[in-house]
This record gives sequence, C-alpha cells and structure tokens, in this order.
Amino acid sequence: MALLRLILNIIWIFVAGFWLAVGYVIAGIICCLLIVTIPFGVASFRMASYAIWPFGRDLVRRQNNSGMSTVGNVIWVIVAGWWLTIGHIATALGLAVTIIGLPMAWASLKMIPVALAPFGNEIVRAGNPREPWQF
Repeated sequence: MALLRLILNIIWIFVAGFWLAVGYVIAGIICCLLIVTIPFGVASFRMASYAIWPFGRDLVRRQNNSGMSTVGNVIWVIVAGWWLTIGHIATALGLAVTIIGLPMAWASLKMIPVALAPFGNEIVRAGNPREPWQF
C-alpha cells in the first residue's frame, strides 16, 4: 500500500500537485507580510504541504476548537475559500477525464474541506486519525 501511495503522489506532483502547492505557498507568503494575516499564511503553508503529498494523509477535525477558528474560517471562506474550492472542482473535473486521473480527481476533491475551513482541522497520516499533525 505504501508503494501505491508513493506512485500516486509522484504522479500527483506532475499532474497538479506542484502548481497547487506553489499557489498555496505564494498565498502564504503574501499573507505573512502583515502581522494580522499571519495565521492565514500559516494555514496556507499547511495546505501547500497537503497539496503536494495528499495520498496517505487525511483531514480530521481538532477536538478542542475555539471560537476563533470559526471566525477565521468565516473570513477565509469570504476572502479565499470559495475561490480555492472552485479551483479544486475544476481540477478534479479535468483530471477525471481519464481513468488514471480518477484517483487524482479524488485527491483534489478531498482537499475541498481544508480549502474551505483550514482552521480547526488537522492533516494526519491515513490510518492514524487522531495522531497530531506536525509541520
């Protein structure tokens, strides 16, 4: 199973992962220019990590969410979340045209929850849903 995940991740990097990750990193750098938007920049860097290597990783909700994560998610959806969601859906539709692209399309679709709500979520290794995510 680990070999299959490795192969899928390598294909993913060439098909869509590299450019998605670059986009998230650029957004993170821009967000880190102002002190107020640094949490959004950190969230963008986490999403870039997930976008470059999605197979073998899952998204889970943190158990101790605060009200600030909800406020951050609302701001995020208004500013960037819905654009990212449209991008992931468009990428998934393009990838789903071929049979080999179907797992890649699924990877793009499974990134939608973190693109909509990056705060209060953790990206963990598959099979260990409560293992804390480390950057």
